[in-house]
Parts: sequence; C-alpha cells; structure tokens
Amino acid sequence: MSAVVVHAMAHQEELPLAIRVRGLTNTFGDQVVHESLDMDVRPGEIVGVVGGSGTGKSVLMRAILNLRRPQAGVIEVLGVNALSEDKDARLAVERNTGVLYQNGALFSSLTVMENVSVPLKEHYPELPLDIVHDLAMLKIRLSGLADTAAAKYPSQLSGGMRKRAGIARALALDPALLFLDEPTAGLDPIGAAAFDELIRTLQQALGLTVFLITHDLDTLYTICDRVAVLADRRVLINAPLAEVETFDHPWVQEYFHGPRGRAAQSAQQSPNAHAGPGEKE
Repeated sequence: MSAVVVHAMAHQEELPLAIRVRGLTNTFGDQVVHESLDMDVRPGEIVGVVGGSGTGKSVLMRAILNLRRPQAGVIEVLGVNALSEDKDARLAVERNTGVLYQNGALFSSLTVMENVSVPLKEHYPELPLDIVHDLAMLKIRLSGLADTAAAKYPSQLSGGMRKRAGIARALALDPALLFLDEPTAGLDPIGAAAFDELIRTLQQALGLTVFLITHDLDTLYTICDRVAVLADRRVLINAPLAEVETFDHPWVQEYFHGPRGRAAQSAQQSPNAHAGPGEKE
C-alpha cells in the first residue's frame, strides 16, 4: 500500500463522522425494532444498508432524518445533534441532507422544474426566481435528464426518469449527505446499472456522503464502500464487502452466498466488470 493511500486513510479517520448513532432504540408498541443500535458513517463514503424484512432499514433512516423520534439513543449528523429541538440545529441538518424515497415522492401536480425548486424556495425564499430557475436546471442536468424534462409532470416520465428527477430535487440545496431508499427498485437491469453509475459519479464529483438502503446485490458490489447489515435489532457489521461476506451469521451467509449473491460476485469478478464504454472485449 502506497504512502499516499495510507496518508489518505489516516486523514479520513481523523475527520468527524458524517453520521454517528449510539444506543438507538426504536419501538412500535410492544414491537422492538432496534435496541441499543450503534452505527457510524464516515465522510465521503457510500454505505449500503441491508437487512431482511422487518429489520427497520427505513425506520433507521427516518430516525436519522428526525422524521420519527426514537425511544432512546443519540444521533449526530455532521457533528450536529439531529434530535435537537433547537430550530437552528434542525435547520442546519435539513439543509445538509437530501433524500430520495423509493417512489420518488414527487408532487404530481408540479412539473419537474417546480419540484426541484421547492426546497430552494422553502429554505431561501429571498432568492430571485431567475436564480432559482437556473439552480434547479443545473440539478436537473446533473441528474442526467434532458432540459425538456423540466417542463414535464411526473406522470409523463418513465420510472427511471422520475428517480432522476427525485435525485435532482434531493441535490437542490447542495447537501453534504444523500439518503437513498431502494433507488434501483422497479428498474430493469440496464436502468439500474445506469442509476448506480449516476450515484457514484455524483458522489465523486460533489464529495457526497451516501446512506443507501438497498436489496440490490449488484449495487452493493458496484458502488458501496461499506455495507451495514441490520439483524437482531442492531447493526451486526458495518465493513467493506470482503469482510461482510465472511461474517458468521445465518442471514449474512444466505444473502451473500445464495444463488443471487454468487451471481453478483461472479459479475464483479469478470474481466470486463469495470470496463468503460468501448473497453469491453
């Protein structure tokens, strides 16, 4: 390992955590979803969050975003207490986080341009409309949509285009943190691969930290720096894939070494797996 790489890794370890969760407990009546859950997300990485049905992946995300109050625990986002009642603290977190929900969650009565403009108008009402328009168009282009998509309504877009519009809106405020809930769900393999590439490109170009909930093994192997496994009411392991694959837990072994897991591994080990356009043999 080169001295440059070692220095970069050491520097990353010194940076404050992008997300720090300690002792998180989430319950619904008598049902305990999380109990004393700990999790860290480092700045500038893509963390894939996986787990079986009922393990509370979306509940964890909503708690971090302060969309639901946990029964116990500490959550810090970019060094700020995410559960604070202080208005300025909550505003700081909101302005630094963008979210893409599984269904896009676009306003059906608004055009793509209007959808992307909503966060800008909400948080910066003093901005002139022409500036809002220019900023929204920039984010629409960053998402990979054509300029003509700006005037369309969600019902006029394909599933993949709606997700890209959702990404554009999530990036409207130039957040440091991007939360994605099943971003490739409902997409065909080609569309899913293109969306994975978009996420990685945006993460690298904008220096984003990405919290990504997914069931898509190809996504995990293609773009995730680390994978956090939710089971038994906590995060079992949060580590690079090579380490996660060897973790001794029945669900982990079945998930990563079942037929689909083996297929995803084989695809990534193919000589052409990381070849760019025109590079495949």
